[in-house]
Amino acid sequence: MAVSTMDTESARTPQSQAALTKGGSARLPPGALSARLGSDGRHYFCGSVAALTNICVTFPLQKILFRQQLHGVMMTEAARQIRRDGLSNLYRGLLPPLLQKSFTVGMMFGLYEDFSRVLLNQFIGSGVPDLVTRSFAAALAGTAEAVLTPFERVQTLLQDHRHQQRFNNTLHTFRTLKAEYGMREWYRGLVPILLRNGPSNVLFFGLRGPIKEHLPEAKSWEGHLVNDFVCGGVLGAFLGIMFYPLNVVKSRTQSQVGGPFQPWRQVLLTVWRERGGSVPKLFRGAHLNYHRSLLSWGIINATYEYLLKLI
Repeated sequence: MAVSTMDTESARTPQSQAALTKGGSARLPPGALSARLGSDGRHYFCGSVAALTNICVTFPLQKILFRQQLHGVMMTEAARQIRRDGLSNLYRGLLPPLLQKSFTVGMMFGLYEDFSRVLLNQFIGSGVPDLVTRSFAAALAGTAEAVLTPFERVQTLLQDHRHQQRFNNTLHTFRTLKAEYGMREWYRGLVPILLRNGPSNVLFFGLRGPIKEHLPEAKSWEGHLVNDFVCGGVLGAFLGIMFYPLNVVKSRTQSQVGGPFQPWRQVLLTVWRERGGSVPKLFRGAHLNYHRSLLSWGIINATYEYLLKLI
């Protein structure tokens, strides 16, 4: 069977392992770690480590972006808010995205591989195109990620300066929400997350292969690293802009504590009216989000592919 454009990058670059060992011995004994993780477990591991690396680097940018999404202010004003909060609060709210991203990105890559394998085996010889099967696998993986919505919920509250006196840390926020409102409150903002995750996964896994094929051929591990960074960064920036309004809705929805759960369309309409029916104001923060996504998904994709080849 021909290799689908939605296959992982490593499957289409057999020379990568040789490139990693060029000029010396391999960094790890061949198969040492993958033997422990299993042929499929390594996708979860590599995705999780890639996400941890990214969050530690880009968290301050994400915090500025969140303030823009929530308040509709310019980047300079959002930065001033962060500065007024003080250096000690710069990484306030770091734990939820560390946990959430390490699990979701690990699930994103791992579940995509697992679902793809199962579905391809199920529909082999049925005439269903591989592209359709893998697209469905990507959508399923994105939907499954939404189970970790509570981490995004807590991150939003800890980043919102209006709740700094009420919520002390991650565990305290979880406990307070459950005690006062029930576990349902953990999942406020679930719908925009579902609307974002499935389609974005389909586009990410569907396009990264063709994008990389149009980049100059890499002949060393450094070259592969650069190509994977560019591929992931371009896709991340594109998807970040495409789904930006849903992230605005998510931030607004999850900043609320208690009260009725408003439909996502109603929240979007409210934000639209508050910002004078202006598209540029609705996309306020998108410029920073573009650069953050470019950096974040460049780091994630490059780290993931590098680790996948390394182990």
